[in-house]
Amino acid sequence: RSGKLTPSQVAKNIIAVLEDCDKSTPPLRAIVQWDREQITLMAEASTARYKNKCTLSYLDGIPVCLKEEFKVVPYHHRVGTEYLGTEPETEDATVAKKLRAAGAIIIGVSNMHELGTGTTGCNPNGYHKIPRNPYKPHHYTGGSSSGSAAAVAAGLCPVAIGTDGGGSVRIPASFCGVVGLKGSTFGRISSHGCLPLSFSTVSVGPICTSVADAAIVYSMLAEPDPLCPYGLKQPKATLSNMCVPDLKGLKLGVDWTFFKACDAEILAICEKAVEYLRSLGASVVEIFLPEMEEVRVAHGICILSEMRDFLQPDFNKHFQQLNLETRISLALACQFTALDYITANRQRTRSMGFLREIFSTVNCILTPATASTAPRIHDSDLVAGFSDFSLTVRAMRFMQLGNFTGIPGLVVPVGYSAAGLPINLQVMTKWWDEATLLRIGLKLEQFRHQTKKPSVYYDILA
Repeated sequence: RSGKLTPSQVAKNIIAVLEDCDKSTPPLRAIVQWDREQITLMAEASTARYKNKCTLSYLDGIPVCLKEEFKVVPYHHRVGTEYLGTEPETEDATVAKKLRAAGAIIIGVSNMHELGTGTTGCNPNGYHKIPRNPYKPHHYTGGSSSGSAAAVAAGLCPVAIGTDGGGSVRIPASFCGVVGLKGSTFGRISSHGCLPLSFSTVSVGPICTSVADAAIVYSMLAEPDPLCPYGLKQPKATLSNMCVPDLKGLKLGVDWTFFKACDAEILAICEKAVEYLRSLGASVVEIFLPEMEEVRVAHGICILSEMRDFLQPDFNKHFQQLNLETRISLALACQFTALDYITANRQRTRSMGFLREIFSTVNCILTPATASTAPRIHDSDLVAGFSDFSLTVRAMRFMQLGNFTGIPGLVVPVGYSAAGLPINLQVMTKWWDEATLLRIGLKLEQFRHQTKKPSVYYDILA
């Protein structure tokens, strides 16, 4: 607005960075498809709007990227594979259309775990390779929205859009030390134009540099879409009371037994973060989250069964082109029966009932974001990929409840491990109560006194 900088200048910086970051050792591999001409044209149009004082929204001129799971013109809709998206896309996903209409500059599509089947971001195939954690380049970003989190943490853009079926926004945001919003309530943000890998667990959401940015993006994307049936009857999205100066009157629910099922240094920092929220006037209420082991198993059955159902033709026709880890996941999924799936959905009904009772007594549920920090990348992973079920369980431990029941979840950076890897805390609220979620998130963000600069960082405003 001041005129000291234009979107065109920023775009030139981004293009230079995109050319540079994959020549580094190791390459960042955050953005896997981009187009100089597309970026330049969008930036020039935005620059003209600023000059004429007719900007379209708060996002006008702001660089953003979208996970390769979304259709984005003119890029290939590969969804992390070598065989999908053989032709350039001709129609945008709903979220891409909304971002364009807001004047945002789409700098490209971001890397992802193949078909969203894992939590590390490990994708050794030819088009993608393994994205690097900007804090520790020899560690994973988390997945499956791996490139989205890496792009934001490395400074390529302040906003990236991902999808979250089992933590796929919140895990990479946590491993990379940025803010991640699990698409708010299930169906709140349209998933039209996104490959329908799991129709009952996946939400769309932003990964951002700050909670305020996440709130802005959420407010622009959250509304019914005639092309996406799940969110048609949603109440109007609001940010009311988000900026109240304290947390007086709020009750924060913690199941301490569940909360403590994480690494010691994560627990120590997250406990202090909870105390900080208490110091702002909130009360901390001990709660009990029942049947969490059943939730873990039932969520796994639901998401894998739905993915296997949708990907059955791919599994048969493109088996040799799939990563080894993807083959394992889909082969495991075919062992589930119709009875397993029905029983899992009965558990979903039970768990949603438990949550209704819990949210009648507290405003939110607090947990660590992940049970461990970002794992190290081994040399063999670059060739053969990586699969470690125990690590997957630890990454997803605090994530699955939100996906299984459809409640919104927000992860916010609260500190670092002794090795310098980011640690986040998670806030979950009842269905459609994203305003309270973001209100708590804004205050939680103030707990971390210092933000450490990642070892891979690009200043696109320089």
